[in-house]
Amino acid sequence: MRRWLGSSVVSVVPLLGLAHQEEATRVLVAYHSETGNTEKLARAVAEGASRVNNVTVTLRAVGEASVTEILTADGILLGAPVQWAGLSSEAKRFLDRVAQTLVDAKALSREGRTGGAFVTGGAPSSGKELARLTILSAFLNMRFIVLGGVAADGFGTLGPQATTGPDDPGLSEAELDEARRSGERFARLTQSFRRALATR
Repeated sequence: MRRWLGSSVVSVVPLLGLAHQEEATRVLVAYHSETGNTEKLARAVAEGASRVNNVTVTLRAVGEASVTEILTADGILLGAPVQWAGLSSEAKRFLDRVAQTLVDAKALSREGRTGGAFVTGGAPSSGKELARLTILSAFLNMRFIVLGGVAADGFGTLGPQATTGPDDPGLSEAELDEARRSGERFARLTQSFRRALATR
């Protein structure tokens, strides 16, 4: 059973047999949004991730994610609008904060965290690839396992994306569906890595 609590998506574990249940996998979906488009994409990503049993998904604007949410996340997905062919400064500050949080907590050596990216941009290209690669490379430097998305044809991607400029305003159902599929894949694989490491 799953439900929304405020701005968070959570999976609720039944109380029966709780003592035998593994601890829920935690996924943090953080985003920076100026027009609301990246937030919509983030909500679709979070919706997909919440489809996986025993996964708790927290949805936060980058400025609202707490230190505890960053430290306890088994996986972090970051979404941003593309600005001048690159990552928005607010999203970059979030990555800096994640790194500093892990350094301060002496938690950089923890293995198994996953990271992912999603973006929106005004034109079909406009730097979406560079923005996603910037996010993914930052996560790699923080020792995250980087996970990509999945397109409708089954091929892998750098993560969900949407074109939202005047010639293609808003988000299409196809773009939202890709975000849901990618969010579900991210949560499922994050859970798999967590389980595998727990048995080592």
